[in-house]
Amino acid sequence: MVADGDTRLIDASTAHRVADGWVYGFPEMTRDHAAAVAAARFVANPGCYPTGVIALVRPLVDAGLLPASYPVTVNAVSGYTGGGKGLIARMEDPNSDKPISSAHFAYGLTLAHKHVPEMTRHGRLDRAPVFMPSVGRFRQGMLVEVPLHLAAMADGATVAAIRDALVARYDGCRFVSVAPEAETAAKAGLLDPEELNDTNRLRLYVFANEDAGQAVLAAQLDNLGKGASGAAVQNLNLMLGLAETAGLGEAGEAPVAA
Repeated sequence: MVADGDTRLIDASTAHRVADGWVYGFPEMTRDHAAAVAAARFVANPGCYPTGVIALVRPLVDAGLLPASYPVTVNAVSGYTGGGKGLIARMEDPNSDKPISSAHFAYGLTLAHKHVPEMTRHGRLDRAPVFMPSVGRFRQGMLVEVPLHLAAMADGATVAAIRDALVARYDGCRFVSVAPEAETAAKAGLLDPEELNDTNRLRLYVFANEDAGQAVLAAQLDNLGKGASGAAVQNLNLMLGLAETAGLGEAGEAPVAA
């Protein structure tokens, strides 16, 4: 309907996230990607889980710290609103079709989740990650975790180098930030998936046990904010030449439409 016109589109579905001719709507994905979104006719809004995965993985691949062939594993939990109206009804209404009473459940165990292609392509990975999503009995908010064995990464992939690569990528970004070491240490005992609810913010953490040669990268966001509607508003602002923060607060603190 709009192929021959000048209408510009933001698609929130999975249909075009890896399609040619569409710009992936994660403005912070590279240092110049916001300009690509601003100039695009067709923008594919990212999935909520992939936003966290790509934010953590892509800078490390680009920096040469994480080989594209690394067997990435992703463990994640989301609020049940991420499953749409059907899952919301099953979680909230005991009289709905197939109500769910569990406090937490895993799903996607066919290992063919619809978000895997965009994680692979935009994370610049040579192989699909093993993606293990789950849902908790809370409406919104999410955590995305990527465990890493440092010895299996590229030479020079120390915890400090990983943190430095993430800090360098997101330096100056209004909505994506990397937690400093003191905050990371304080959150090691409890990282709350609901902490950034009603914002467009994405907070990244580098947890590590250097003696064991292990690290866990974690992304914290609202699946309805930076994982969905907040990201769409941010992309819309860029495409219209508005302030990137319009309608989102100066640093994403203001409530976003759900």
